[in-house]
Amino acid sequence: MKKEIWFVLLLATIVWAQEKVQVTVKNVQTVSGIVLVTVAENGKQLELQCTAEQAWCTPVRAGAYQMVRLPKNHGMYDCQNVDLFSATANVASDEKLGEYCLNEH
Repeated sequence: MKKEIWFVLLLATIVWAQEKVQVTVKNVQTVSGIVLVTVAENGKQLELQCTAEQAWCTPVRAGAYQMVRLPKNHGMYDCQNVDLFSATANVASDEKLGEYCLNEH
């Protein structure tokens, strides 16, 4: 029973540590097997990238999304990892659209 309580607390801490923001995907392109996604967050331009061969690498369409910054050392890439969700998704329970490496300019 104690292990289950600790697991729930750990999971709650991870979910709480995530930072969720609204972003707008402006451009998506694939270059040499790398998907590059340009997004705008509060007027700031960011670039997301992922390896096209990875399971969660999705070339999303232009439009509004929710971006969740994952806690340090979480995710498949050796960088600041982020997940993209639809604009209306519940990030705690809905499936992510893709996972990316965040490159801030």
